[in-house]
Amino acid sequence: MGVTPLAVVRTRMYLPWAPIPAGRMVELPGRGGSTYVTDSPGPDARSPTVVLLHALGCTGLLSWFPVIRPLSERFRVVTMDQRGHGRGIVTDDFSLAECADDVAALIDLLGLEDVIVAGYSMGSIVAQRVWRQHPDKVDGLVLCATTDRFQLTPTERAFFTGMGAGMLATRSISRSRTAIAAARAASDRLDLDPTDMHKWALREFRSTSPWAVGQALAALGRHHSRPWIGRIDVPTAVVVTTRDKVVRAERQVRLARSIPGATMHEVQAGHAACVLSAERFVPALIEATLTVNARRRDFQRRSRSA
Repeated sequence: MGVTPLAVVRTRMYLPWAPIPAGRMVELPGRGGSTYVTDSPGPDARSPTVVLLHALGCTGLLSWFPVIRPLSERFRVVTMDQRGHGRGIVTDDFSLAECADDVAALIDLLGLEDVIVAGYSMGSIVAQRVWRQHPDKVDGLVLCATTDRFQLTPTERAFFTGMGAGMLATRSISRSRTAIAAARAASDRLDLDPTDMHKWALREFRSTSPWAVGQALAALGRHHSRPWIGRIDVPTAVVVTTRDKVVRAERQVRLARSIPGATMHEVQAGHAACVLSAERFVPALIEATLTVNARRRDFQRRSRSA
């Protein structure tokens, strides 16, 4: 008998244990489908809300499960599967702009107020676009392990150009609706013990098809927020993963310096810090979110005195 993927995950990857909140499928009006949402209450009904946006190829829970319980001690915490990922809206054409509109629709549907949008890697790029497209719905931003653009080197330009061409070439062979449905079916066939973090994580990972990941990656290659990132007018924190080989730390620092008044919070870890270095990442994320929330009140006072 060969080595199973689960055995590889068990032997090569440390996963922290954390309670997984229950979620539900939510129809997003006008957005063409439903997505999987978790909604963890804060300490009281007036608690501000943190909307957590996940990384490429992940789900809302897979990126954020270690932080939900500690964050909910101060905030209401909402996660969602973005389109093309997990149990998110099924789409033939992945778009970061559409992802941002999905977030805005969820904010409206749940009646959320005092909203801080936090993203990890791809989720941070979507968070940038949520502010750009729906500034009235965003009271603060927490951007983790991210940048304002890709394709800055010849290697990156060649990679993203090839990825975009590859997605077009395979579109007639592997439509995303079919690929996503197959990925979900394979995931659902696993017999899962919810206390087994490795089984659960493998199911979450398998719920997004490689085709959908490729489409999203091609879209990330087209992202370019540098012309407007300096106009962000809400308190912002940037969590810098200092050992990151995917988005180099200097790019993350440059992003922070381009946003007026942004604070930086360092994590001595790589690009998968949100899970694989959770013991370092979670305190930094909470510190960043608390800082944004405190400064949000300062920004409101400045607005009233202007």
